[in-house]
Amino acid sequence: MTVADSSPTDHAAENVFVSSEFRATLNVLLVDDERTLRESCRSILEGLGYRVEVASKGEDAIKLIQRRSFHIVLTDLYLTEVTGEDVLKAALERDPSTIVIVMTGNPSVSSNVELLRAGAWDYLPKPFSATHLEIVIGRASHAMMVASELAPTVGSSSGPNTTADDDTPLGVAPAFVRCLALAKKVAATDASVFITGETGTGKEMIAQYIHSRSRRRARPLVAVNCAALPEGLLESEMFGHVKGAFTGAVRDKPGLLESANGGTMFLDELTEMPKSVQAKLLRVIQDGVVRRVGSNSTSSVVNVRFIAASNRDADEAVAEGVLREDLYYRLRVVPIALPSLRERPEDVPILAEHFLRSYWRHHRRSETRLPTLTEGALQALTSYGWPGNVRELQNAIEHAVVLLEPGQAVQGDDIPLRGAGRRPQPSGEVEADADLLQVSYHVGRDRVIAQFERRYLAELARVAEGNMSRAARIAGVDRTTLYRLMERHGLQREGVAR
Repeated sequence: MTVADSSPTDHAAENVFVSSEFRATLNVLLVDDERTLRESCRSILEGLGYRVEVASKGEDAIKLIQRRSFHIVLTDLYLTEVTGEDVLKAALERDPSTIVIVMTGNPSVSSNVELLRAGAWDYLPKPFSATHLEIVIGRASHAMMVASELAPTVGSSSGPNTTADDDTPLGVAPAFVRCLALAKKVAATDASVFITGETGTGKEMIAQYIHSRSRRRARPLVAVNCAALPEGLLESEMFGHVKGAFTGAVRDKPGLLESANGGTMFLDELTEMPKSVQAKLLRVIQDGVVRRVGSNSTSSVVNVRFIAASNRDADEAVAEGVLREDLYYRLRVVPIALPSLRERPEDVPILAEHFLRSYWRHHRRSETRLPTLTEGALQALTSYGWPGNVRELQNAIEHAVVLLEPGQAVQGDDIPLRGAGRRPQPSGEVEADADLLQVSYHVGRDRVIAQFERRYLAELARVAEGNMSRAARIAGVDRTTLYRLMERHGLQREGVAR
């Protein structure tokens, strides 16, 4: 195995915007049992100004790591006896800030994702060119440089717990607590996170929670809604553009990726991103290189942590060709699946009280007395299905706050609840006529319609055997409408299919 081009290229080195003075401060450990490749890589890296040590065996590499700390470790995965994964673990145990890049001649999506989960910063598939090596090492050096710049800023704050308690998502339900614990754990790393959950479950809130507890918290969290912008505008917003790139581009404009440099980018509704933009984003994730729309050269190199989210089944989107598989696995290093609000009913009173206090302070004078939620109001809230999840609860409480009087005892009727979200009767049948007459005509009608829709959807999914395209054809509606109906009734596509 040899490096395709063993001579260093100044152009590739310059593209990463790391000074030769800073490169000279970095210690690099190169581990490979193939002498030709090892010496070629050493020659390239020393030519670029790095201080390089080499090892031909995993056990020798671990001994070197135990004696001293390295900024960057470049190791082959398939070493004999002591493997590259063992070297990875030893390096991170010695110093968690070490950047470990794993070389592998047999790359696969699953193995690469496992390496990233184990703490690898990136992987380098063999064979690779000298230019590719320079770019990857240059990105690692750039990340080190940004980390060194961030250290004084983060150190000047109050420490890792500077975020106010009010910013911590509320909930005691076990499923939610597990998600929060995972988010807190991954926050300390630079690993990419993929958050899934129904609309309104709080995916952006979790992204903010992760960023606020990361070492990047002194830099911006930049959010992009991939479904809100047409393809051309989304590309321009994310990557920026140069003057004259298109009609109306009267000056150079940096994109959101450049704005997020050193911080975090939140990609909401990733499955709605056009494939052409996905390909360009993948290049940024792999190489850290941003090329503005209309430019023929690299505009900048960025160091960004990515958090993506979707309310759609991402595996299904990959299977349908809507989402690139390589991009998906790059972004799904740590998956977090948020439960719906109906799966955490014990959290409804906690959230309701929180939103009541928050919106009362926002809409009213501070000296006015806070309304209180009665048992009837709490019962109405907990018995409701919340198809719109936390966002619907939030909006319902704000609506009530606007109309409440200071100190008022809030009743169930004071909180607007949609009929479609009311939980169906256990029997699955319509209530007796006497019970129906306890509610208004419109509420009773909504309950009957909701029960019909739920039973229809369940039978439809059974007949269609979980094939959503076939189900939509049988029902005579488009898939978007069908998905919306299922979401309204709290039906997961997988669960209904079963």
